[in-house]
Amino acid sequence: MNDYLEQFKKYLTSERRMSENSLQAYCRDIAEYSRFLKEKNAASLEDGSNTEVVAFVLKLKNDGKSSATVNRKVASLRAFYNFMLAKGYVKENPVVNIKSPKIERKELEYLTIEEVDKLLSLPDESIKGQRDKAILELMYATGIRVSEVIEAKVEDINLRLGFITCNGEHGKARIIPMGRPARAAVETYIFEIRDQFIKKKEEDPSKGPLFVNYFGERLTRQGLWKILKEYAGKAGIDSKITPQTLRNSFAVHMIQNGADLKSLQELMGHEDITATQIYLSVTKNRIKDVYDRTHPRA
Repeated sequence: MNDYLEQFKKYLTSERRMSENSLQAYCRDIAEYSRFLKEKNAASLEDGSNTEVVAFVLKLKNDGKSSATVNRKVASLRAFYNFMLAKGYVKENPVVNIKSPKIERKELEYLTIEEVDKLLSLPDESIKGQRDKAILELMYATGIRVSEVIEAKVEDINLRLGFITCNGEHGKARIIPMGRPARAAVETYIFEIRDQFIKKKEEDPSKGPLFVNYFGERLTRQGLWKILKEYAGKAGIDSKITPQTLRNSFAVHMIQNGADLKSLQELMGHEDITATQIYLSVTKNRIKDVYDRTHPRA
C-alpha cells in the first residue's frame, strides 16, 4: 500500500501540481480507507471492489460525516483508482459508479459594494496600514485565493501592465488584471513600504515573498486572517467575513456588472465552470427581488 501511495503522491505533485493541503487530504483519505479494509479483513487496497467502497461510504454516513466530507473522500478514492487503472495495477475503478451525496448549498456570503468601500478605506498611513491596504485592495481587485495571496512573490506583479500572475491550485498559470486603486496600493507597498519589513537588507527587493510580516518573513494564512478580521471589526462586518468572502464579493460584483461566466471562470481559476455558476444564483435572486418590487402585477 505504501508503495502505491508514494507513487500516487508523486503523480499528484509532479503532474497534477496539487497544493500541499489537498495532497495531504487525499493521502489521509486513502489511508483511512485502507485501515477500513484491514479492520473488515477485506481485500487489500489494490483488490478492493465496489462493494467495499459502498460499505466505506455507508460507514462514513453512519458516523455522522457531512456530505462534503464524504464527497471529498469519494473524490480522493476515485482519483487514486484512476491512477491505479492508468498504471495497470487494477483492472477497473471500483469507485466509478459511486454517487456522491447531495450537498445542501449554504447561502453565499459576500459584501455589498458599500461594505467593500468602507473596508478598504480603513487602513491608515502607517507602514502596517499601507501594507494591509495593498493586501485588501489586491484581494478584492483580483478575487485570488488566500493561498495565492500568501504565496505571491514580488516578481509575480507586473506594475507596468497592471496584473498579477498566479499558478493556482492545479499548476495552471493565469494572469489577473489589477484595477487602478489596487495597482497604486501595491506599487506604494513594494517601493516604499516592503523594505521596512524586510530585516535582511542584502535581499534583492525585486524578489521574494510579496507580503511579509514584522519579522520580514512570508505572511501566513493566520496572519492574513487576523488582518482581515481587524478591519472587518472596525467596519462592523466581522460576523460574516472571511478571505473567501472577499473572493465571493469580487465574483458577485463582476457578474452583477455584466461579466460573462467563462471569463469569470478563467479569472478565478476554476477547473469546472459549475464552480463559477453558483454566483449566478445571486444575480437571479437580485433580478427576482427587483421584479417583485417594481412590476405592478408581480
